[in-house]
Amino acid sequence: MAKDVSEQGRVLINGRESKPSSTVKVGDEITVQFGQKLVTVRVERLAETTRKEEAATMYTLVKEESIAKDNLFE
Repeated sequence: MAKDVSEQGRVLINGRESKPSSTVKVGDEITVQFGQKLVTVRVERLAETTRKEEAATMYTLVKEESIAKDNLFE
């Protein structure tokens, strides 16, 4: 699913369009378009593997906003 969303141009890393092969670093801000909503998170830590219960500790929610249809990512 992440690959598909990225290929559709709905993921930005630090304000730049990402590709499925993009490398993410601690401190990066990732913005994802979900329908008419933009969610931005900051990467706090990275791990090769993690348990589902620990996943929420890997990022901080920066912003969540609704957007008008005419302001969606192209």
